[in-house]
Amino acid sequence: MDQSTRKSRPIYDATSRPLIPRHVKLRFDTTRDRWVILVPERVLVPDDIAVEVLQLCDGQRRIQDMVDLLTAKYTADPDLILTDCLALLQDLANKGYLLAASEPQP
Repeated sequence: MDQSTRKSRPIYDATSRPLIPRHVKLRFDTTRDRWVILVPERVLVPDDIAVEVLQLCDGQRRIQDMVDLLTAKYTADPDLILTDCLALLQDLANKGYLLAASEPQP
């Protein structure tokens, strides 16, 4: 696939508004007794903190808003939470499992 046909992925910053696209589902799996991310032909098992972050990805909240909520909940360093959130969300976006709210849904 050459550069002209490769789909670009969003580059997130604190002002980005991540959104879980239609083809990705965050669900509680009663069989596994865990949250899972269902993507075509894959099942991902996020840790508890990743689940909390992903549940906030509604396309309305900025990443900074999510960090503010998590900082209040966990009384943790906001810079560390921002760094961790950006790493998690960017990794998922790079794999096509997250969009920026301004992107069209596939």
